[in-house]
Amino acid sequence: TLRDEGFAGPVVLISREPGIPFGRPPLSKTYLRSEEDLTGWYVRPADWYQAHDVELRADSVVAVDPAAHALALGSGGELGYQKLLLATGGRNRRLQVPGAELPGIHYLRTVADCDAIKREAVAGRRATVVGMGFIGCEVAASLTQLGVQVTAVFPGRSPLERVLGAEIGALISAMHRANGVRLLAGAQVAAFEGTERLESVVLADGERVGCDLAVVGVGIDPDVPAVAGASIAQDNGIVVDERCRSSAADVYAAGDVANHLHPVLGRIRVEHYNSAEHHGAAAARAMLGSAAPFEYVHNFFSDQYEHILQYVGHAASWDDFVFRGSLRDRKFVGFYLDAGVVRAAVGFDRGGDPESEPDSEMAASARLVASRARPGRGVLTDEGADLRSLASATG
Repeated sequence: TLRDEGFAGPVVLISREPGIPFGRPPLSKTYLRSEEDLTGWYVRPADWYQAHDVELRADSVVAVDPAAHALALGSGGELGYQKLLLATGGRNRRLQVPGAELPGIHYLRTVADCDAIKREAVAGRRATVVGMGFIGCEVAASLTQLGVQVTAVFPGRSPLERVLGAEIGALISAMHRANGVRLLAGAQVAAFEGTERLESVVLADGERVGCDLAVVGVGIDPDVPAVAGASIAQDNGIVVDERCRSSAADVYAAGDVANHLHPVLGRIRVEHYNSAEHHGAAAARAMLGSAAPFEYVHNFFSDQYEHILQYVGHAASWDDFVFRGSLRDRKFVGFYLDAGVVRAAVGFDRGGDPESEPDSEMAASARLVASRARPGRGVLTDEGADLRSLASATG
């Protein structure tokens, strides 16, 4: 975006992960199943960076000194900057239990992580997936599709219930069970056991789940580099305003690491691909002097088996959930309401892609969220009421 907006000065992109920058969604899905490579997910083609004088450095930043406008690099030495964007994302939370370092226990974040899982994901083997958030659900589905026998261990009653509610959680449970996944709800891992490599997962109630590999997906923490003088405010990530600016001059943050102020959704930190893509572009424009706030209505998607789930907005809590379509037939658009205000919407095998289909039901739902609409639950459930017209009227 810096180049697209006409910036002609030097741009250096530093990343611990070598190679061409890419989007991560296929790592839990099509790339994991060897159905596609990552070429189609490159942020820009491989030859774009040199052609546009963007330097890619495989390195790490061990400290930021905002007063000196300098970075200390893991490879040694310093790098000065005029403007700095911290888009360091997150680091996997790791289970601190006995046996946690046994070979055969995997976490998923990088291409190397995914390749290690792929080498072990052989039909007929047994895998335990620990955690059934979006990564856990997608990995469980992909491993099942590869012929691996999957047992999923997770807290709570249903996968994703905390984020999507009891109705959607029950639907996702039924979907995974129908595909042969054994779900152990309300379970916690007490230890991993094995002699030379993982052989079983021991649960808090004493049950031993035999397995050949495990994939742990229990969330991420924002990956904030050390800061000299602690001059960058932090609270569940790097605190930034609606223009991606941190408390330190000329330091910006975007993506998973940024706890940002959103004009509609309030202060929020979001861990999804679409959000990071839009947030990075907004940060670039802010670094070039734009006063426009980052007001993108966050959305994400999840592919599991032959199903696709789309979500727009953000609802940490809600007092009503209504839908149009059929939960039983697994084809609907649902709405999360708080005091009548549409805070978020979810589409299951219905609603379209809000990113590429501006006339879709999910795009209309995003406009309802953006306008803080109160259309009434009866209108939302009425299939005869056109969401697109409703969004135009309220917007």
